[in-house]
Amino acid sequence: MEFKGAWTALVTPFKEDESVDWEGLNKNVEFQIKEGISGLLPMGTTGESPTVSHDEHGAVNKKVFELAAGRCGLLAGCGSNSTEESIRSVKSAVEAGIKAALIIDCYYNGPSSFELRTRHYGRIAEAFPDIEMVPYIIPGRTGCELSAYDLALLAEKYANINAVKEATGDLERMSIEGGILPENFAILSGDDGITFEMMVSPKIKAKGVISVLSNIVPAAISRMCEAAASGKYGAAEEINKKLKPLFDIITVKSTRMVEIKGNQYKVTDKFRNPVPIKTLMRALGMPSGKFRAPLGMMTPAGGLTLRSALKSVWLLSPEILKPIQEFYGTDIAKVLSDDSVWRALSSVEEK
Repeated sequence: MEFKGAWTALVTPFKEDESVDWEGLNKNVEFQIKEGISGLLPMGTTGESPTVSHDEHGAVNKKVFELAAGRCGLLAGCGSNSTEESIRSVKSAVEAGIKAALIIDCYYNGPSSFELRTRHYGRIAEAFPDIEMVPYIIPGRTGCELSAYDLALLAEKYANINAVKEATGDLERMSIEGGILPENFAILSGDDGITFEMMVSPKIKAKGVISVLSNIVPAAISRMCEAAASGKYGAAEEINKKLKPLFDIITVKSTRMVEIKGNQYKVTDKFRNPVPIKTLMRALGMPSGKFRAPLGMMTPAGGLTLRSALKSVWLLSPEILKPIQEFYGTDIAKVLSDDSVWRALSSVEEK
C-alpha cells in the first residue's frame, strides 16, 4: 500500500441516543471518495475511539472498509495503551479483510522508546507480518514518544513498517527521520497546519497527511498535497493560505469567568480534536452528531471562534466549502448568518 496524499481521520457520527449513525457514516464516506481522498482512517482519535466499545470499534473499521470497496486506501485505527488490546484490534481488522493498521504510542502507562520498539510495535509487527503497520507518534496526547532512531530500527527490521503518522510538531526530529529512514518510507503529517511545510522541506520530504480538516474539505487538502508532491509549491502554498483559518481551529482555546465565594476567576478551556471539527460538521449539516462523555459541546466563546473562521473562508475562498453545499444541500451563507444555529451548538454552563 502506498501511503501518500491526503488521508482523512474520520469522525464517527452518533445519533441523539449516542449510538453509531451508520447511515451518516455511509454518506460521509461517499463524500470523501467523491472529493478524491487518497485514503480513510476510521477509529483514530478523531473517531472518538477511546469511548467506543470493542465491538463498535471493530464494526466501524469493517463498515468503512466495506463502504470504500477498494475506491481508496483504508487504514484501520487499532491503537491502545495495551499491546494485547492492539493485537486484538488488528486481528479483528484482518478478519474483516483490512490490510493496514495505525498503532499509537502507549498513552498513560508511558513506556520508554526502547519498550515501545521492542515490547509494543515489534510484537505487533511480528504477529501480523502481512499487515502494514503505521506507528503514530503524538506525545502531546500520550506522554511518551517512540524516538526517530527507534523508528528507523523498526523500519530496518520489519518489512511491514513503511510509514509513520508524525504528530510531534517537532520539525527538527522530522528532519532527522528524513535522513535516516529508508528512501521509500512515508512520513505523513499528523498536524494539518504544518503539512505544507513538511512536504516542501527537502530534509523531511513528507508524502502527505492524515488530516482532521479533510472531514469537511477533502478536495482542498488533496489538491494541496498533490501540488506539493509534484513540486508546484506556489500552488500548494496558495491553498495552504486559504485553509489557514480552518487549520487554526482544529484546537480552540477560549476563556470564561467563574464566581467562587464572591470572587471572579478566569478559566481557560481548551477544546481539542474532535470537538471543533464535529461542531463545524454539525453546523454545516454533515453527519456528526453528539459526543460521548467526557467530550461535549463547546462554550459560546469557542463556538464564536469556529463561526468566525468559517465565515472568513466562505467570504474569501468560497470554492473551498462549496462541495459541502452541493453534496449535503447546506446553505452555508444562511448557516453563517443564523444565530440560532450556533446557540444550539454551544453549552450553557450549569450552576
